[in-house]
Amino acid sequence: MSSSTPSSLPERIELRGEGLVLRDWTEDDLAAMPELFDHPDIAYWTPIVSPLDDAAARARLAKARQLRAEGTSILLAITLDGGAPLGEIMLRRAPEGTEIGYAVGPAHRGQGLAARAVRVVAAYAFEEWGVDQVILELEAENAASVAVAGNAGFTLLDVPLIKGEEKGRPYELQTWGLNRP
Repeated sequence: MSSSTPSSLPERIELRGEGLVLRDWTEDDLAAMPELFDHPDIAYWTPIVSPLDDAAARARLAKARQLRAEGTSILLAITLDGGAPLGEIMLRRAPEGTEIGYAVGPAHRGQGLAARAVRVVAAYAFEEWGVDQVILELEAENAASVAVAGNAGFTLLDVPLIKGEEKGRPYELQTWGLNRP
């Protein structure tokens, strides 16, 4: 039985699994955010603001808390032990489905962090939110994210591409899905 209704989210969340601790962002993490997210490929492939300076990091933390309070999204720091953040994982209620997003800092890539975090958050969505499927929306050209999708057990869904523009750049997103086990 879920402790929260579909519209409300817990004030604090900590998820453990796959050698990771996924935890709420705190003010103590603000100094680490630019190192993690102020990078050309994160600017290119994600909606994360660029450049990401101290003010942008504070705005990001405030926005994460606002989205949680609204009951739409959870943004968690990816850590090994609950300490230093290595990246971020997002779980979002969207019109097209329950979506997971992620970004791993450049210095921490190649360790399977994103795929492991995606699997932990997917299990949370199945167990706590009661959803039957979680999705990833990825650009086919983003080879690293496509690899994460495959490593996390997702398959490409036969649905229309999502077309749009972000930061003045057009994009076409494929939808990948993982069904409740």
